[in-house]
Amino acid sequence: MVDRILVVGGAGFIGSHVCKALAASDFLPVVFDNLSGGRRDAVRWGPLYEGDMRDPDALDRAFKRHDPSAVIHLAGHIAAGESVVDPQKYYDANVGGFLSLLDAIRRHGVRSIVFSSSAAVYGDAADMPIRENAPMSPTNPYGWTKAMSEIMLQNYAVYGLNSVSLRYFNAAGADPDGEIGELHDPETHLIPLILEVAAGLRPHIDVFGTDHPTPDGTCIRDYVHVEDLASAHVLALRALLEGRVHGAAAYNLGNGQGYSVFEVIAAVEAVTGVRIPTRHGPARAGDPPRLVADSSEAERVLNWRQDHADLASQIAHAWAFLRTHRFEHLRSVS
Repeated sequence: MVDRILVVGGAGFIGSHVCKALAASDFLPVVFDNLSGGRRDAVRWGPLYEGDMRDPDALDRAFKRHDPSAVIHLAGHIAAGESVVDPQKYYDANVGGFLSLLDAIRRHGVRSIVFSSSAAVYGDAADMPIRENAPMSPTNPYGWTKAMSEIMLQNYAVYGLNSVSLRYFNAAGADPDGEIGELHDPETHLIPLILEVAAGLRPHIDVFGTDHPTPDGTCIRDYVHVEDLASAHVLALRALLEGRVHGAAAYNLGNGQGYSVFEVIAAVEAVTGVRIPTRHGPARAGDPPRLVADSSEAERVLNWRQDHADLASQIAHAWAFLRTHRFEHLRSVS
């Protein structure tokens, strides 16, 4: 019998790639999503149950109908800057919604969960690259919601719930097959925003802060391909189902390299052959100047390996997908 996995937020950018990876690994992904940020047409590898995780009745119906072996949780709000100006929105969905989900998991006897966490739990870390034993010290409410959720998982281990929290650094790229990709509306991530400039859909890219304590004054981030993120979820799930992880574990997912905003812009110019105009503005509140991962624990414990670690491949895959999908959509409604 095929293991059914409830993928909360499975209609989103990372969630849809996780579902494709699950199906390729002989799991049946059952998507639970309120479609506030996800897309119905991204649900292709299993059934869609439309609902909100803050609704206990909707969760109960989904659990009873599909009887999942485990849960992968990727839902919630993700814009760190927005969380600073509207923290209630983030605590309501990311913490309140997660508590509702954890209680449904308890009611239905599920013992395994993979949680979508974030490098934002570290805040402005002192040492680079960042290891998992670095203190959690977020600089914005989004990061605090992720840190709180990880603490909840640590506490819920007393109920027999085993968990793996995957601390993503910056997700990038798109499905190399071109089936799914990043289609946020509005878009907030750097690479697709720059690509929209390359396509002529934006006049320039805004650079927030050129006086950070970095070599060129712009923020440095670690970019990891979304397909490599998806593979980590499958590996974490197998580790849980096979009993190789007990209690609450957490692993970084990044490529161990950092690129500044100006370096990413230059890489997009090299891939697309288009010059990218920039507009400079002040640094955003709660934006750490540098985040770079040490992912050796995920490699050691989960046997995680990256197939698309280089930034040029990540940009090329995103460029191919966005030219076919988002750009045509934006032109059709402009």
